[in-house]
Amino acid sequence: MFMKKQITIINGPNLNLLGKRDPEIYGSETLELILGRMQERFPDVELTLKQSNHEGDLIDWLQQAKAEDGVILNAGALSHTSYAIRDAIEAIQLPVIEVHLSNIAARESFREKSLLSPVCRGAITGLGGEGYLLALQYLAGVE
Repeated sequence: MFMKKQITIINGPNLNLLGKRDPEIYGSETLELILGRMQERFPDVELTLKQSNHEGDLIDWLQQAKAEDGVILNAGALSHTSYAIRDAIEAIQLPVIEVHLSNIAARESFREKSLLSPVCRGAITGLGGEGYLLALQYLAGVE
């Protein structure tokens, strides 16, 4: 019996403003448009999109994802500051792909290092919304 893969896409602070906030840095697509592209390209994968401006929500969602096939995480600025999110990723023992729309290594010095990358399966940065699609391709096992 064919089981649909289940992937959760978790987005952190200010990503609800995607498409409006600094489009020259983050692009003009909204999260909903990116999700639509993901659903179109991967119709056999069950996707759940979540966004919150609150660190605790992201931690709760990571912990609730235990029975799923993987997580795509764009924690936004919390990537550079949250040891609690780092610990949650490490605790769930699921493949987590960290995504950043901009190239964090080429930005302000406080954005250059992610605390989350060492406990994630991989990181995709600087490719805009396409980074989400690449992360999903990996987690879904599709070439």
